[in-house]
Amino acid sequence: MRLSDTQIDAINHNEGPALILAVPGSGKTTVIIHRVNRLINQHGVNPERILSITFSKASALDMSRRYSKTFPYEGVRPVFSTIHAFCFRIIRDYSRKKKITYRLIEDEGESFNKYRILKDIYQSLYSSVITEEKMEAFLSYYGYSKNMMLPPDTLNKTKRIEASEFTQIYRMYEETKHKNRLLDFDDLLTMSHQLLVDNPKALEYYRRKFDYVLLDEGQDTSRIQLELLKLLAGPRYNIFIVADDDQSIYGFRGAYPQGLLDFKGSYPTGKVFYMEKNYRSSRNIVNLSNSFIRQNKSRYVKDVSTDNPYSRAVQVVRFRNVEDQYSYILKSISKSTHSKVAVLYRNNLSALGLMNYLEKNNTQFYMRDVKLKFFNHWLVKDIYAFMELALDCSNVAVFEQVFYKMKGYISRKMVNWLKGRNIERNVFKELLKYPGMSEFYRKQLLELELDFKKLQKMTPAKALRYIRANLNYDGYIHENSLRFGYTFEQLKEMLYHMELIAAQTGNYFNFKERMDSLRELMMASSKNWCNLTLSTVHSAKGLEFDNVFIIDLVNRSFPSAASVEAMEEGDHSLLEEERRLFYVGMTRAKTSLDLLFYETMDDRKTDPSGFLEELEGISEKG
Repeated sequence: MRLSDTQIDAINHNEGPALILAVPGSGKTTVIIHRVNRLINQHGVNPERILSITFSKASALDMSRRYSKTFPYEGVRPVFSTIHAFCFRIIRDYSRKKKITYRLIEDEGESFNKYRILKDIYQSLYSSVITEEKMEAFLSYYGYSKNMMLPPDTLNKTKRIEASEFTQIYRMYEETKHKNRLLDFDDLLTMSHQLLVDNPKALEYYRRKFDYVLLDEGQDTSRIQLELLKLLAGPRYNIFIVADDDQSIYGFRGAYPQGLLDFKGSYPTGKVFYMEKNYRSSRNIVNLSNSFIRQNKSRYVKDVSTDNPYSRAVQVVRFRNVEDQYSYILKSISKSTHSKVAVLYRNNLSALGLMNYLEKNNTQFYMRDVKLKFFNHWLVKDIYAFMELALDCSNVAVFEQVFYKMKGYISRKMVNWLKGRNIERNVFKELLKYPGMSEFYRKQLLELELDFKKLQKMTPAKALRYIRANLNYDGYIHENSLRFGYTFEQLKEMLYHMELIAAQTGNYFNFKERMDSLRELMMASSKNWCNLTLSTVHSAKGLEFDNVFIIDLVNRSFPSAASVEAMEEGDHSLLEEERRLFYVGMTRAKTSLDLLFYETMDDRKTDPSGFLEELEGISEKG
């Protein structure tokens, strides 16, 4: 394999700190494995004395495979590890010496895990069951505070979980783990760092054990990970960091690109190498994506180029609605049967309608993200409950789930009174017997009874629209969306996708069966290797495809509503990360890139992503 002069310069770096800024498609893995091989074969370094850290287990396995393929006749192989695996090794060595046993609580398959602990803590504090949304929010902020080395009380007010609530759960969770010698993945980092800081002998042992430290995907590394590796690399600081600050897209879980921007401050003698040639994409894609990312301010300035020829121009395509977007993708795929194609999106929810459409049109796909929580979402459960109540109006348990989510002003007292009675016909008729019932309430109950009789005769799609408009469920979700950590637009989008699925079914049972079959299809698709991949942009990072479609490019969806709101308040950091995410999506494409936007959803006009306007402005200038 012929290496470029820039790659050779980086590979030949020997002593001292180095930062290699590797743009998309520039051959960063090639540089890492060649540099490791050079240390072993030209400098006589024992492979065991090279600490090679990468971001994920999959990346570590891929790097090991690539090394073996490139250097098949080597004897002792170097080890490529994740930072968490390495930290676990430090803790295991320490616990053996101290004769202490720690237990890892990350396995969801085990009956005793961190989720069970958090559920019990929440129950003991608030006498209620923690929702999936709150659990997810807690773990997100918890991981962020640990990785950024921030105390829990620095959490700002958020829409998803109260700061005081977060702090209380955090402290009880920490106490439970400490008391029972339990560890989660974030503890592996914090505890390892603390052990090395508090135990100079242990630190010296690991420093003597490794002469060289290599870090892949440096832009995804958190503050504590960078501090830990810096600690290990001292005092010679033979640390070799391969990264691209323009591809830092994991800020929500503690990725710390500022650590790269501060490289010269941390390592005054360090060298910075620029690998600016893209070997992957056509000149059209390289030029446009490079001009696009240059609009970010917090970054290293790079002049990305390619020797690849011009190909098909990047397409920005507008559609009347979501279904037209799907139709365009299907027609395009049918013309390129031998190409590797990816459909990328900002949020997993985008996969739902597309998956439904592809299956209906007998088109196979592979899906990288199969943890779509939509099927267990409270919104879906609410719609099921309304439809079930229409089928059986005597079901008090189902009525209790939705009585306060529709028009009618039915009180909790009324429901409690109802639960103590024998319901023969329906809850609405029984409530007419409630003591002191006014004529106003009587009319409302009779109207609701008529509404549910109408619902019983409707197809699922019509029923869904009726629930939203006539029972005023839209009013309920509009009023409560922020409390649940969503925007009203996000919840309406979920209902819209439900309606697309419901439109294919004739009754509630068919509808529920279709939803269940889509969930099974999604799970099965993760093993369905084929040329069409559906993925979030986050999960597609590091991959490449012949043709890429980025879909649902609607403002406040991509870029996210949170980033737009933060920008309006003067904070551009979230929007810059969203722009980096979009850049990652663009640079997955080798020969063709289509950016898709629809003009209406759920009978409302949508605005195109601000990024599309930026790209059109760049095209006009260029």
